[in-house]
Amino acid sequence: MTTAPPRYPGRAPVDAYGNGGFRFAHMSHRGSILCLPSGIYAWSPSSPSEIGAASLAPALAEADALGLFLLGTGQHQRMPGPEVCRAFAAASIGLEAMDTGAACRTYNVLLAEGRPVGAALLAVA
Repeated sequence: MTTAPPRYPGRAPVDAYGNGGFRFAHMSHRGSILCLPSGIYAWSPSSPSEIGAASLAPALAEADALGLFLLGTGQHQRMPGPEVCRAFAAASIGLEAMDTGAACRTYNVLLAEGRPVGAALLAVA
């Protein structure tokens, strides 16, 4: 779990994305977000090159509550580096990278189905 307080404590679908942020749970947030079982948190990366195992450590800390983790990499799909793939494999969490829009839609469907899903979503303009 991250040490920063969540922007929203618990799980909620992503209602909208774009214009540099996200809407969820009747709230809005500028910047990237990390959607975990424990809550929705501000996430510092703003580009795919800033995504690493360290930035995803809060997700790895909640491995027992995650079966699949979606990585929204902005306007275009970018594959994560090998250290990220190894960290998720070691934690027995499936990892799927896709553009942020696809990640938001997939997250919402899996969340509605009650699946153990989390997501890291880069904000898009």
